[in-house]
Amino acid sequence: MGDADITLRHLARRRPEDLVRALVPEGPIEVLGWVDSQVTNIERRLDKALRLRVGGEPRVLHVEFCFALRDDVPDRIFEYIGFLFAALRLESSGAPVPPIESVAVVLSGRRRRLPKAGKRRIAWPGRPFSGARFRVDAVYQRTVSELRARGSVLWLVFAPLARNATAAALREVVAEIHAGAKGAEERAELYTALLVMATIDPWGHNLLKELIIMVEDKEEGLLRRTPIIGEMIIEAERRGEQRGEQRGEQRGEERGQKAIAELLGRLFARRIGRRLTAEEERSIVERARVNGPDEVEAALLELEREALVRWLAEPMRKA
Repeated sequence: MGDADITLRHLARRRPEDLVRALVPEGPIEVLGWVDSQVTNIERRLDKALRLRVGGEPRVLHVEFCFALRDDVPDRIFEYIGFLFAALRLESSGAPVPPIESVAVVLSGRRRRLPKAGKRRIAWPGRPFSGARFRVDAVYQRTVSELRARGSVLWLVFAPLARNATAAALREVVAEIHAGAKGAEERAELYTALLVMATIDPWGHNLLKELIIMVEDKEEGLLRRTPIIGEMIIEAERRGEQRGEQRGEQRGEERGQKAIAELLGRLFARRIGRRLTAEEERSIVERARVNGPDEVEAALLELEREALVRWLAEPMRKA
């Protein structure tokens, strides 16, 4: 998942109580903090697990954001739980390791309902179960109202994934994020996550361009404060590569390139006050591909109109 996973985990660390409130129905719940331990001999960060006290008893909640419920997800969760248990045991000084529960938050996948739980069995065939079980929260199969009912702007960033997402619904979501964020910095991060989620588009709503306009209109200057272009290029390329793999053809890659061109073309057009020519669009995509998104982002955010037009016409500098 790359940058989408990083973006979501960063927001979750800002609002752990909001994350837990939706995923742990029992109560009362006290959030004690994130597990920041590290298994020294493995050197794997354990930054996806929260220490809780549920009904006065210690608990640990492990949250895994997944692009899709692929075959390797149970393996990854089982592996992570092993690392987590080892770290907690080393810290426990002889005390029992708190019970651990895992939840896979799934962002895309098949249309029919996903199961509510998954498992990774390691026992011999015919033997009693041993391994790991985990809950599945398929946020992309929920409605905008269901996400809104979770009562936090944290869950509103998933609204573009909802099966009934519309431009009108997302306009309300943008307004709710604007009003509910704790400050300008968090608001920018929430909008960034919202746009990254829109690039995933599991239902084919094609609302990214409209959502970009909504965010820009609501939060003037957002692009100057938040580096969103790199994340979106990565997500668009990933979508293209994945579709190409699934269909065994180049159509997915071409769609990914088209998504990049449409996104960047729209943003550049707003800066220079006109539609880009086909040659200019090709120039942007090629520069992003060869020299990386940082160069394109810097030009978009730092150059004035005339300088930006000249930059588009210049021969491309090889990195």
